[in-house]
Amino acid sequence: MKTNFQHLIQLAKQHPPIKTAVVHPVTVEALSGAIEAARHNLIIPLLIGPINKIKQAATALNISLKDYEVIGTEHSHAAAKKAVELSHSGAVNMLMKGSLHTEEFMSAIVDKEQGLRTDRRMSHAFVLEIPTYEKLLLLADAAINITPTLMEKRDIVQNTIDLALAMGIKKPKVAILSAVETVTDKIPSTIDAAALCKMADRKQICGGILDGPLAFDNAISIEAAKIKEIQSTVSGNADILIAPNLEAANMLAKQLEYLAHTKLAGLVLGARIPIVLTSRADHADSRLVSCALGILYKIYLQRKACKKLSS
Repeated sequence: MKTNFQHLIQLAKQHPPIKTAVVHPVTVEALSGAIEAARHNLIIPLLIGPINKIKQAATALNISLKDYEVIGTEHSHAAAKKAVELSHSGAVNMLMKGSLHTEEFMSAIVDKEQGLRTDRRMSHAFVLEIPTYEKLLLLADAAINITPTLMEKRDIVQNTIDLALAMGIKKPKVAILSAVETVTDKIPSTIDAAALCKMADRKQICGGILDGPLAFDNAISIEAAKIKEIQSTVSGNADILIAPNLEAANMLAKQLEYLAHTKLAGLVLGARIPIVLTSRADHADSRLVSCALGILYKIYLQRKACKKLSS
């Protein structure tokens, strides 16, 4: 049976709901996503933003806010800052982007003194449900790292592998994308791809099987890989696609969404807590599945931390 978003939601429902700061949910789309996740018992939402605007969105949805905690702030920037403060105190264990720009939302999160940084570079991963692909596909990084260095790509790959493992994908197959499948100094991303694969051989990247450089067709089409005589356990069967930069990843994600009827969910990885990051234009279903991903990722990180303490 094809793994799909409903499967992720059912997996997440096996765990208690997570207290989530919903930042600036002042539109119907943003608020409905949070409320829907609460109704599915995935999150306990704490709504943060201008109270009048949140109430207006609730009125448009014909819902009551009496069962939800609301913290008023003057504007969206203050809402993001307040959400980070609450995460430091342990009052919330996940953040969820509402209707504000990604840059504004992330500025409080990546702040060097008050943010949610860890030793690892933060990155974003989309999880894609594509009608023409037999399984869920992860894509990184389409939202945070614009032109990542080799070592930043290492963190992007490791973050995305961790999310795949959290989703129950064993030994995820990682395709490092470029325009061609051979290494050439004329295309720097091919050199990075080769280096990342060697880093995996040396256990600098763990938990997945890497191959690259691979062009997009070789990564997802067995037929294309056979024609080009590429022998690899990854080509034609990828679980994860790592794009060379944000522009390539973002365009690929949106092309799949709008031309191939792909459903998207998104999460920021590598921070102290899971961060649900979707587009302001995304529907409630996307935010719902993203919350499910956040729960699975949080449980995975907790189990990983316990193993380190016991070893």
